[in-house]
Amino acid sequence: MKIVVCIKQVPDAKNVRIDPNTHTLVRQGVESIINPFDLFAVEAALRLKDRHGAHVTAITMGPPQAEEALRDVLSRGVDDAVLLSDRAFAGADTWATATALAAAVRKMGDVSLIFCGKQAIDGDTAQVGPELATILDIPYATFVKELNLDGPDHLKVVRRTDEGTEVWRLPLPALVTVLREVGDPRVPSLKHKMRAKKATLPVWGIQDVGLDQDRVGLSGSYTQVVKVFSPPRRADRVMLQGPVEDQVEQLYRYLKEAKVPGL
Repeated sequence: MKIVVCIKQVPDAKNVRIDPNTHTLVRQGVESIINPFDLFAVEAALRLKDRHGAHVTAITMGPPQAEEALRDVLSRGVDDAVLLSDRAFAGADTWATATALAAAVRKMGDVSLIFCGKQAIDGDTAQVGPELATILDIPYATFVKELNLDGPDHLKVVRRTDEGTEVWRLPLPALVTVLREVGDPRVPSLKHKMRAKKATLPVWGIQDVGLDQDRVGLSGSYTQVVKVFSPPRRADRVMLQGPVEDQVEQLYRYLKEAKVPGL
């Protein structure tokens, strides 16, 4: 079985700032980390490998320094990794990103299962996984908390919903986005660290995955981020204090005085 895990290198959210002039994220001097949710996807793939045997490949799209993220997951037990890096990929929205990832998966060939984290902490869209499955025309399940193979050609998953949980049986190949409940990420081992340090990572550009310029990067994006900003601080805040019953009464009076419709 061949498994692919999609990961992303993101700015550490604890140190992210917004440039007041350009209204964009300031990335200079900000430490980059692996998207935390993607580490659970890596762990889910490795647990399947431990139980059933599989070849696990990690893939990421980003600048050359994203190689650090790939070496990190290699040190955790991933078998090999591929970096998608090309100036043509720059500025991609979620659809253009999924398009490039799908082309890379097709190039790998015979992939049975794709893992993604539930979302990235920098964009928070949770769109890339489902879009990747849509482009590849394979079934997918999101917000998966438990999973295991159900025979040679199916995957059984338990996914979380607003109402509770659902149990799905997906035919392979398939894609899942996972939650932290699948298991805590394992610690890198010395053996795998040494292997990761020496590994030669292939770098694929737009020509390697057979895509045209107008399908990737800004040209292939249906959306663009025009501005990122912090919500303005408001001075008209009201602090409710006392027992919960008193706070409810205070809130009711406040909303009634504000002439909120329905009160």
